[in-house]
Amino acid sequence: MALNSRRDAPEPPDFSHLKRLARDQLIYLLEQLPGKKDLFIEADLMSPLDRIANVSTLKQHEVDKLYKLENKPIVSTCDQLCFLIRPRIHSVKWIANIVNTDKAAGRFRRYKLIFSPQKFYACETILEEQGIYGDVSCDEWEFYLLPLDDDLISLELPEFFRDYFLEGDQRWVSTAGKALHLLHSVYGPFSKIYGIGRCAKMTYETWRELVEDGEQRPRQPEVGNVFLIDRDVDFVTSLCSQVVYEGLVDDIFRIKCGCVEFGPEVTSSDKSLKVMLNSSDKVFNEIRNEHFSNVFGFLSQKAKSLQTAYDKRRGMDIQQMKTFVSQELKGLKQDHRLLSLHISACESIMKKKTKQDFQELLKTEHCLLEGFNIRESISYIEEHINRQSYGTEHLLTFANLRKLGLLVEQQPGDTITAMENKVGKLVTDKAVGKLTDAFNSLAKKSNFRALSKKLVLIPKVDGEYDLCTPRDMAYIFSGAYVPLSCKLVEQVLDRGWTGLEEVTRLLNGNEFAVTAGGSGGEMKTKHDSQRLVFVVFLGGCTFSEISALRFLGRERGYKFIIVTTAITNSARLLESVLDSRV
Repeated sequence: MALNSRRDAPEPPDFSHLKRLARDQLIYLLEQLPGKKDLFIEADLMSPLDRIANVSTLKQHEVDKLYKLENKPIVSTCDQLCFLIRPRIHSVKWIANIVNTDKAAGRFRRYKLIFSPQKFYACETILEEQGIYGDVSCDEWEFYLLPLDDDLISLELPEFFRDYFLEGDQRWVSTAGKALHLLHSVYGPFSKIYGIGRCAKMTYETWRELVEDGEQRPRQPEVGNVFLIDRDVDFVTSLCSQVVYEGLVDDIFRIKCGCVEFGPEVTSSDKSLKVMLNSSDKVFNEIRNEHFSNVFGFLSQKAKSLQTAYDKRRGMDIQQMKTFVSQELKGLKQDHRLLSLHISACESIMKKKTKQDFQELLKTEHCLLEGFNIRESISYIEEHINRQSYGTEHLLTFANLRKLGLLVEQQPGDTITAMENKVGKLVTDKAVGKLTDAFNSLAKKSNFRALSKKLVLIPKVDGEYDLCTPRDMAYIFSGAYVPLSCKLVEQVLDRGWTGLEEVTRLLNGNEFAVTAGGSGGEMKTKHDSQRLVFVVFLGGCTFSEISALRFLGRERGYKFIIVTTAITNSARLLESVLDSRV
């Protein structure tokens, strides 16, 4: 059964204000182009836009037709065209081609480009190079933050990871700083800011400059603490297979902007169905953070409870039946519909994960995390490598993995003597020996084993780990591993970075802790605000990490609000480094 929140855990602020701010600014920008207009929307802005302003809202402000921005000629006959786009060069070039085509045909139209969340100098340069800078008007829709739930906010910038951590492009750092400044302006002032990672430090510095340049008004803070963390501080957690329900739903069906599309195999019909997944879905809210092994039991119990509620109708008189229909029946039908969907989703997950030899994969991951059965794990990996082939199209992908530190070459002279002495004679043939050398080389360079020991990331359990009533955050990985990112949050909130000097050295430093200049003095709400914490993931976070922080919050009386550049998982993280330029 799902654990109940501690009574002393504070309630989160109302984040719907962020949506209202974004909607009001978008409406203002649309009204800057008065009259009927067609709106072209970049594909990855369509879902976030739908959470902010639906079609009827856009229609009220003279948007006639909506089009998905695609790399093909447009069919619009409207004399005013508005483009809602990301600051991407290929999108700007496509728009420039439209404008120049109209000019060559002698057609006059008005064009407005709205960049979200901001425009970059490179985009303006393209407009100048294409000779249309004076033919278009440009604005910024400062849509930095999309609330997905009462404790989850996303910047919806999946490219942040590749651009910063792989390409070294720092353009999104200012976006992250502005997003933090918006949170500070609405829900601060913050009293303590912790962070680790180079990007985290730059984001903090951007935010600090914005605060110093702006007007500071005394107000009571709603959120007191902030923890910023770079994704490359902890790659291990993001690459582990997810086994909490929400993580598995994301892996199998892909959750986009808090919404999932269940196909016919789940809906038991010939149609797909889009479902919002958040705390307002009572069934989902009970199971989202549960280890998958517990989910079927809960759903079975829920089905029995629903049947009992339906059975109350028997023997009712007319007045009682009228009350039942008006007050309870609608809610029961809704719960029944959601229960059926989640049962079918679980069945679909079971089928797909069984096909993928999921239990063997988890066993191998856990052995590698714990440092046991290395030979068997390497054999499993080698077997799966032999099932695939890698062509020249992936040479740049391997180079990217190496650049990120996720792929390490065996160095001349590397030996496995130390490991052999501890684990025993593991190498019986030349091929496995080379793989073991490579694994040992990676272990030396990653510092993971030392970090794991320092932070006790591998729980010591007598007997089976109890997944029904977990005692720590390791339950999100079946009791095998406490996520490093979340363990850092726990430790730093307890004592700052004091006593973690060796840990930060192993993580290449760049840690900081700042006591911000609070305005408003000692406030009656100070205690509550100190137990509300923004945890900001720069480069993405997983639903497993979100579940772990929810667990930690229940145990410690904190309320963590996760702010992330995007939701990620092992597949999406690796997809982001794929390179198809060959």
